[in-house]
Amino acid sequence: MKNREKLELYVHIPFCARKCEYCDFLSGVAPEGVHRQYTDKLIEEIQLQSARYRDYMVSTIFIGGGTPSILRAEYMEAVMDAIRQGFEVEEDAEITIEVNPGTVDSLKLDAYRRAGINRISLGLQSADNDELRSLGRIHTYEEFLKSYQRVRIAGFTNVNVDLMSALPGQTCASWEKTLKKVLMLKPEHISAYSLIIEEGTPFYTYYGPKANPLEYNRCPLPDEELERWMYYKTKEILKQHGYERYEISNYAKPGYECRHNIGYWTGVEYLGLGLGSSSYIKGERFCNESDLKTYLDRCPDEENLCQELEILSLQEKMEEFMFLGLRMMDGVSGSEFVGRFGQNMWNVYKDVIEKLAEQGLLEIKSPSIRLTEKGIDVSNYVLSQFLLD
Repeated sequence: MKNREKLELYVHIPFCARKCEYCDFLSGVAPEGVHRQYTDKLIEEIQLQSARYRDYMVSTIFIGGGTPSILRAEYMEAVMDAIRQGFEVEEDAEITIEVNPGTVDSLKLDAYRRAGINRISLGLQSADNDELRSLGRIHTYEEFLKSYQRVRIAGFTNVNVDLMSALPGQTCASWEKTLKKVLMLKPEHISAYSLIIEEGTPFYTYYGPKANPLEYNRCPLPDEELERWMYYKTKEILKQHGYERYEISNYAKPGYECRHNIGYWTGVEYLGLGLGSSSYIKGERFCNESDLKTYLDRCPDEENLCQELEILSLQEKMEEFMFLGLRMMDGVSGSEFVGRFGQNMWNVYKDVIEKLAEQGLLEIKSPSIRLTEKGIDVSNYVLSQFLLD
């Protein structure tokens, strides 16, 4: 059999128990009947799409949301059965499902194991219950602990915990306490992101450019200095406990880096399945229908599967390769650049690379370049420099 191109699958489950106040993801609350309808429609889409990608081998699957664990166990098993029947999935494929505390029990976890899911991403955000309430989370730290214990009892040996810093009212002490509490559990992977205030969310109303948090009786956000302290403290404490940072916001024990995310950052093709999901195949970017009623009512034929088709130019592909790849601590490889684009990275970006290196923002380790610690601090600026005029 000829060597097949790798393909990553992203499966979107857009339902949650309650919308968090900072969240701008395509998600919301829906009754059980809609969960069933959505599962049926998603399986139809999987069956149709899989017929178009026979030449690919699926290397990773990521089931995200929303809160995928809100679905009944049999629905998730049916979705995974459809994927395995339609796609060629690698025997050792990494298969992740996002789980929120309070929405998962031993029956669901056993069903995930039967379905071949082998990685759990558990959303905690904070170990401080006041901070969790400020985010609009539905769980307490104690409920997270119960869910984490269930995950381990069910036999999962690859677990990520999501954390979030720079929260309203968060202090140096409370963030450090969150890190230490999570480290006592010894998860294989930790994602640690800073809160971003997104338009269209309640948090934008409270904390946006024209907002006054006191008007809404909200705790203030940490200032920039405190936010940077939290970032450095995260790296320091996690490194002391054997976690290597392999991407700007992701840390892992050796051998437990998230393969799905690495594939995304390094340009592996991916196919999105489900409401509003995005895909990138053969230089074309497209996304799925984002209106739930339209998605449920439509006939999922080839003509209406894809919305907003965008064919990337060579220049756009090179830009994306640089500003995604530079999020990785290993940086980007000049030889990989040549292999993908048939051009020398130094010919295309010589002036930018030299300028950023002189500013101490890039480290040159021929044939590769990567961000320095200083460069990571201002990564948005650095990455923007690789946009070609």
